[in-house]
Amino acid sequence: MLRTLLVALLIGGVSAHAAGAQASDDALPLYYAVEEDATIYSTPDYSKPYIRLKFREPVYRLDKKGGWLQVRTRDGAQGFVRASEVSNIWIRVSKANKTLYVYEGTDLLKKIPADFGLNAFSDKEQRGSSIEPDHWRTPDGVFFVVKRNAKSQFYKALVLNYPTAEDAERGRKQRLITEDQYRAIILAEENFQAPPMNTALGGWIEIHGRGTGVGANWTQGCVAVRDVHIDELWKWAQVGTPVLIE
Repeated sequence: MLRTLLVALLIGGVSAHAAGAQASDDALPLYYAVEEDATIYSTPDYSKPYIRLKFREPVYRLDKKGGWLQVRTRDGAQGFVRASEVSNIWIRVSKANKTLYVYEGTDLLKKIPADFGLNAFSDKEQRGSSIEPDHWRTPDGVFFVVKRNAKSQFYKALVLNYPTAEDAERGRKQRLITEDQYRAIILAEENFQAPPMNTALGGWIEIHGRGTGVGANWTQGCVAVRDVHIDELWKWAQVGTPVLIE
């Protein structure tokens, strides 16, 4: 039940109360929409469209019929959605264990050695530089993949939505960002878009290739894995995939 609640909170848009109520109900497998036009149909075919799902909206799987999943929304509506339009993949990154974990629902698919920022065990607070390398930190928090870059200077990269609304709140209190920058970050998160990444909070935090595979601390805040492992992640992770860094 705890893992189901965690995944619900990772997906976003689910209050702790609502997620807890669903989890205590029957702990059904949780999925989230990964297509902009994901649709629930009344029957397992395209004849009777019922509900259009929002991007990253969670649904609970009731059954599977061929390429269709029978699902239930948070509001209790039931129907069928194409399996390719939803996902239950999520990623957990442990800085303490120097490991990236890939889950399919509650099932662990893969453990991958990972490299981190120069200052690995502190949370990210602001943009780092060669003058202030202490701030080349890997941030803690709940994120999602906002972009896939197949032509990264580090082979391939999954770009995360840092800074988040939580970072923006802190940045405003510390007067690191302007009101306009604050509002832009908040708006980006509400619309599941990439936030401004050129503020004093920093940005372009990624899970990318060119990692050493030995848990080294050398990045400017990113999570680096070996190229062979980013190729594996590429098959699983999509835009919208939840990522927990702790």
